[in-house]
Amino acid sequence: MEPVPTDLPAPGPPVPDLVALLALVAQGDQDAFAAVYDRVAGPVLGLVRSVLRDPAQSEEVAQEVLVEVWRRAAAYSPDRGTPMAWIMTLAHRRAVDRVRSAQAASDREHRAALLDHTPAYDEVTERVEARLEREQVRRCMGGLTERQRQSVTLAYYRGLTYREVAEVLALPLGTVKTRLRDGLIRLRDCLGVTA
Repeated sequence: MEPVPTDLPAPGPPVPDLVALLALVAQGDQDAFAAVYDRVAGPVLGLVRSVLRDPAQSEEVAQEVLVEVWRRAAAYSPDRGTPMAWIMTLAHRRAVDRVRSAQAASDREHRAALLDHTPAYDEVTERVEARLEREQVRRCMGGLTERQRQSVTLAYYRGLTYREVAEVLALPLGTVKTRLRDGLIRLRDCLGVTA
């Protein structure tokens, strides 16, 4: 039988679990936050990267999540789940928010591009004004609400379809149709056109 070595180092203090570490982080303990960071940074980055697919944006969002953990550690409640589940929920939400933000920016650019590719106002109005007297049309257009005037201008002066008008104005298609119908009825009545 071999002798048991007596010169082994004494075991260190037990490593605190994430619940205890988050409680310390909530009190502003930077060392506790460093320990939380070391434990969760990899999984957070992995989750964010699986949502965003862009390495640079993933790193940025992962850092935002870890800053949020530092700021909101006091909001964590063990009754509602594990610390890792709470942190991963924060990461998933932040990643989805970034995707939605990027999609909204893309949609705005698309609407702006639609406006850039529509025919110039003067090209279309020349045909309309040839049939109706210019001043009467302007006066009647002035009698429309701003929303009706926008819809009519985009649809009839710029030649956009109802769906394109809805995209440009970021409104439901039904709302655009109603505005156009009401605006055209008011124009017809103002111009004295009989149906």
